[in-house]
Amino acid sequence: MTILGLQGLRGGVGTTSVAAALGWALQTLGESVIIVDACPDNLLRLFFNDALHHRGGWARALIDGGDWRSAGMRYTSQIDFLPFGQLTPAERLHVHSDEMASVLHKLTGIVTTLQHLNHYQWILLDIPHGFTPWTQSLIAACHHVLTVVRPDANCHIRLHQQVMPANGRVLINDLRIGSQVQDDLYRVWLESQPQILPLVIHRDEAMAECLAAKQPVGEYRGDALCAEEMVTLANWCLLHYAQAGKPS
Repeated sequence: MTILGLQGLRGGVGTTSVAAALGWALQTLGESVIIVDACPDNLLRLFFNDALHHRGGWARALIDGGDWRSAGMRYTSQIDFLPFGQLTPAERLHVHSDEMASVLHKLTGIVTTLQHLNHYQWILLDIPHGFTPWTQSLIAACHHVLTVVRPDANCHIRLHQQVMPANGRVLINDLRIGSQVQDDLYRVWLESQPQILPLVIHRDEAMAECLAAKQPVGEYRGDALCAEEMVTLANWCLLHYAQAGKPS
């Protein structure tokens, strides 16, 4: 079993879309996957046709004194997902409080439990950007981490002033063909960032459309460029990461 975390270098780089797409791509290659939403925005579930009004999730269950296991949902015979759950406005306002942090810290234990159950070949974690004790604990529990970036000046600055996970690589998402500044940044990163992955996800309208269709991009448009690139990424992960403890 491999625990793979995906975390954006900043918000808005498409981490949740990539996590859902990677989960789909892995299952098309015959792998069993559970995708866990660690983001209070609670958006991952919508890539798997969950109802907009559904409030359940692991965090919602823990806050309400319930069992997080009851929040798990099945999408295909090879994909399960665990939503975060809907927070109230007051809970969102105090999401960084000590009380809420004590709840969020429990996700590391949930991941450990899933690992010991050994039901899946992959645990994918959609981790929110930023540095908090509970996200750092979650990252430490991962065998590997993909830091998702977009080729823009904002991410370029952050790459030079933020510490990358020791067990991480950098994945470029939303690379626009024909953009001079993005092409320049991409070339600079290839020379200056040793953790950069040797593949990219190009900008593709299908990636934007798939959330509206409530499907991972590979299910929505398997012939799209970004969907094909996600399969390439899944194969790369199988080659480089799958030996972190696959079920025997």
